[in-house]
Amino acid sequence: MAKTILVADDNPRIRKLLCQMFETEHDYDLCAEATNGQEAIDLALTHRPDLIILDISMPVLNGIVAARELKRLMPHVPIILFTQFASVGTDAFGPNPPFDRMVSKDDGKDLMGHIKSLIPV
Repeated sequence: MAKTILVADDNPRIRKLLCQMFETEHDYDLCAEATNGQEAIDLALTHRPDLIILDISMPVLNGIVAARELKRLMPHVPIILFTQFASVGTDAFGPNPPFDRMVSKDDGKDLMGHIKSLIPV
Protein backbone atom coordinates (compact mmCIF):
# COMPACT_ATOMS: atom_id res chain seq x y z
CA MET A 1 0.00 0.00 0.00
CA ALA A 2 1.34 3.41 -0.98
CA LYS A 3 2.28 5.98 1.66
CA THR A 4 0.05 9.07 1.61
CA ILE A 5 1.22 12.67 1.52
CA LEU A 6 -0.65 15.91 2.25
CA VAL A 7 0.71 19.05 0.59
CA ALA A 8 -0.05 22.57 1.84
CA ASP A 9 1.15 25.57 -0.15
CA ASP A 10 -0.71 28.70 -1.18
CA ASN A 11 1.13 28.80 -4.52
CA PRO A 12 -0.83 26.77 -7.11
CA ARG A 13 2.29 26.27 -9.26
CA ILE A 14 4.17 24.66 -6.37
CA ARG A 15 1.20 22.40 -5.59
CA LYS A 16 0.99 21.40 -9.27
CA LEU A 17 4.72 20.58 -9.40
CA LEU A 18 4.42 18.45 -6.27
CA CYS A 19 1.38 16.66 -7.69
CA GLN A 20 3.35 15.89 -10.86
CA MET A 21 6.22 14.55 -8.76
CA PHE A 22 3.91 12.11 -6.97
CA GLU A 23 2.34 10.95 -10.25
CA THR A 24 5.63 9.22 -11.09
CA GLU A 25 6.07 7.63 -7.66
CA HIS A 26 4.31 4.29 -7.23
CA ASP A 27 4.98 3.98 -3.49
CA TYR A 28 3.79 7.48 -2.55
CA ASP A 29 0.39 9.05 -3.26
CA LEU A 30 -0.88 12.57 -2.78
CA CYS A 31 -3.99 12.30 -0.59
CA ALA A 32 -4.90 16.00 -0.31
CA GLU A 33 -3.87 19.56 -1.21
CA ALA A 34 -4.34 22.54 1.10
CA THR A 35 -3.99 26.25 0.30
CA ASN A 36 -3.50 27.45 3.90
CA GLY A 37 -2.51 26.18 7.32
CA GLN A 38 -6.03 25.73 8.69
CA GLU A 39 -7.07 23.76 5.65
CA ALA A 40 -3.96 21.59 6.10
CA ILE A 41 -5.03 20.75 9.66
CA ASP A 42 -8.61 19.99 8.61
CA LEU A 43 -7.51 17.79 5.70
CA ALA A 44 -4.90 16.00 7.84
CA LEU A 45 -7.59 15.06 10.35
CA THR A 46 -9.81 13.78 7.54
CA HIS A 47 -7.20 11.91 5.48
CA ARG A 48 -4.65 10.86 8.16
CA PRO A 49 -1.59 11.16 5.86
CA ASP A 50 1.68 9.37 6.48
CA LEU A 51 3.61 12.64 5.91
CA ILE A 52 2.78 16.34 5.60
CA ILE A 53 4.58 18.94 3.48
CA LEU A 54 3.98 22.56 4.58
CA ASP A 55 5.04 25.92 3.24
CA ILE A 56 6.00 28.40 5.98
CA SER A 57 4.31 31.44 4.47
CA MET A 58 0.59 30.73 3.99
CA PRO A 59 -2.61 32.65 4.72
CA VAL A 60 -5.04 31.97 7.59
CA LEU A 61 -2.42 29.98 9.58
CA ASN A 62 1.23 30.00 8.58
CA GLY A 63 3.17 26.76 8.30
CA ILE A 64 4.83 27.04 11.71
CA VAL A 65 1.53 27.53 13.57
CA ALA A 66 -0.05 24.73 11.53
CA ALA A 67 2.94 22.44 12.19
CA ARG A 68 2.67 23.02 15.95
CA GLU A 69 -1.00 22.09 15.92
CA LEU A 70 -0.45 19.10 13.64
CA LYS A 71 2.34 17.79 15.91
CA ARG A 72 0.02 18.16 18.88
CA LEU A 73 -2.76 16.26 17.09
CA MET A 74 -0.58 13.76 15.20
CA PRO A 75 2.79 13.59 16.96
CA HIS A 76 4.10 10.63 14.94
CA VAL A 77 3.36 12.07 11.48
CA PRO A 78 6.54 13.56 9.97
CA ILE A 79 6.33 17.15 8.74
CA ILE A 80 8.58 18.70 6.10
CA LEU A 81 8.72 22.48 5.80
CA PHE A 82 9.20 23.11 2.09
CA THR A 83 10.15 26.76 1.97
CA GLN A 84 12.08 29.57 0.37
CA PHE A 85 13.21 30.52 3.87
CA ALA A 86 15.31 27.43 4.63
CA SER A 87 18.39 29.64 4.96
CA VAL A 88 16.98 30.68 8.34
CA GLY A 89 17.89 27.19 9.56
CA THR A 90 16.21 25.01 12.11
CA ASP A 91 18.09 26.63 15.01
CA ALA A 92 15.76 29.64 14.74
CA PHE A 93 12.93 27.42 16.00
CA GLY A 94 14.55 26.36 19.26
CA PRO A 95 15.52 22.92 20.52
CA ASN A 96 12.22 21.24 19.57
CA PRO A 97 11.02 22.58 16.22
CA PRO A 98 7.47 21.55 15.25
CA PHE A 99 8.71 19.82 12.09
CA ASP A 100 11.04 16.97 11.19
CA ARG A 101 12.87 18.45 8.23
CA MET A 102 13.26 21.80 6.48
CA VAL A 103 13.86 21.65 2.72
CA SER A 104 14.56 24.64 0.50
CA LYS A 105 12.34 25.06 -2.55
CA ASP A 106 15.61 25.70 -4.39
CA ASP A 107 16.50 22.07 -3.59
CA GLY A 108 13.15 20.66 -4.68
CA LYS A 109 14.85 17.86 -6.60
CA ASP A 110 15.98 16.48 -3.22
CA LEU A 111 12.50 16.52 -1.68
CA MET A 112 11.65 12.91 -2.60
CA GLY A 113 14.84 11.72 -0.94
CA HIS A 114 13.78 13.45 2.27
CA ILE A 115 10.32 11.92 2.04
CA LYS A 116 11.74 8.43 1.52
CA SER A 117 14.07 8.83 4.50
CA LEU A 118 11.21 9.87 6.79
CA ILE A 119 8.64 7.30 5.63
CA PRO A 120 10.33 4.41 3.84
CA VAL A 121 8.11 1.87 2.10
